[in-house]
Amino acid sequence: MAADLTGVSVLVAGAGLAGLCAARDLAAWGAIVTVVEARNRVGGRVLTVRKPFADGQHAEAGGDLIDEDHYSLRALADELHLSQVRILSKGFGYARLTVQGKVRPMTRSASRSWERIAEALSPLAASYRLAERRWESPIAAEIAQRSVAQWLDDVHADRDLRAIVTGLRGFFLADPEELSLLALVDQFAGDDAAEMPRLYRIEGGNDRLPAALATGLEGRVSLGTELVALSQRGRGVRATLKSGRQTRDLQVDYAVLALPATLLRRIPITPALPVRQHDAISQLHYGRGTKTLVQCASRFWKSPGRPLAFGSPLPFGAVWDGNEEQRGRAGILALLAGGSASDDTQAIVERDGVAGLMKSLDWLGSRNSEVVAWEQTRWDADPWSRGGYAAFDRTFAPSLRGLLAQPCGRLFFAGEHTSIAWQGYMNGAVESGRRAAAELAAAHRMAAKPVNGS
Repeated sequence: MAADLTGVSVLVAGAGLAGLCAARDLAAWGAIVTVVEARNRVGGRVLTVRKPFADGQHAEAGGDLIDEDHYSLRALADELHLSQVRILSKGFGYARLTVQGKVRPMTRSASRSWERIAEALSPLAASYRLAERRWESPIAAEIAQRSVAQWLDDVHADRDLRAIVTGLRGFFLADPEELSLLALVDQFAGDDAAEMPRLYRIEGGNDRLPAALATGLEGRVSLGTELVALSQRGRGVRATLKSGRQTRDLQVDYAVLALPATLLRRIPITPALPVRQHDAISQLHYGRGTKTLVQCASRFWKSPGRPLAFGSPLPFGAVWDGNEEQRGRAGILALLAGGSASDDTQAIVERDGVAGLMKSLDWLGSRNSEVVAWEQTRWDADPWSRGGYAAFDRTFAPSLRGLLAQPCGRLFFAGEHTSIAWQGYMNGAVESGRRAAAELAAAHRMAAKPVNGS
């Protein structure tokens, strides 16, 4: 349905993909849009690192891999004339400790490992599908009472299955002891859950997407500006904004809050959100995640017949070629460590430097490799994200999930944590921003319509 928001003023808090996509649609419908972002850049948890890497190379410290079925994100990139390049075409392998304590890459692909998990979860997944995968169902609530670690004990999982599931720390950013069993069942309840999709990156860096969105907003984005308070009064919203030491109030008709729940719950909102919605935002856990990018003088990890990516249950987490699509003899390895592996990775680097981290990759051929440059990003230490992305632990009541995206008066909510189908993905951020914008437009139309419908 066409939307006409001519003259309607909207504040969008957060210039990540969710906020920028919401702002883009709202501006296209005629709204007077103001986007505020506390960081000094757009993109949020999409962060392409170029310095200190040599030879013009770059890699992704945040959102990296784009699945082939991330249709909204890929269509948006096409609209903005941003090419996507295929990567990691051989899929993911798997590395684990042998009984002798040595790391060995397995001949079995990660997709076969995922098939093993799917098979073990099949009875629970069947029950969950009967509930149409609804988190407000008693079926979901019962599954959520257990952690993944408890489920492994209950099914008397062998050493191999435990290692495979632990390796998913890099996917969920949570350890089996932390992660709700419901999150694991939800991931594997789909028809194609065990299949590994084709993967892509945006040519030239994923940050080109938020940059293009911001450019299209033509000066509507204010960086270094923090939302510190909100109030809904009568037919409008008053926002208190802080830039440096100065604060100012902005009066608008509506607001879209495209901030992580870790930040949103720190902002006073008057009147307060409904109790259950407040609980949903305040109780949502975000995973620990550390991304380490290491540029080496040669791409020692490339070998005929061997994949360029490996999952693992080991302290370094998952590892993959971070810039295979770029020219040059040098290359960048990306290591993503989630949950306790995030802490382990940081401890290795603090104790032994990046050389210690490279030593843990001897099995990949890192011995005597020359490190050109490296960069480490710890997302749970980032003051404007306070975590990698939403991770549903056992303490989060599943019936609260839908409330993360529930509009409240003139306030609308976006961000990967509000997405049902694509939580944790850049695609989820894109879709949530567009959804929030469409909800705002629908609410405005209904408010403007006469009571008798004439």
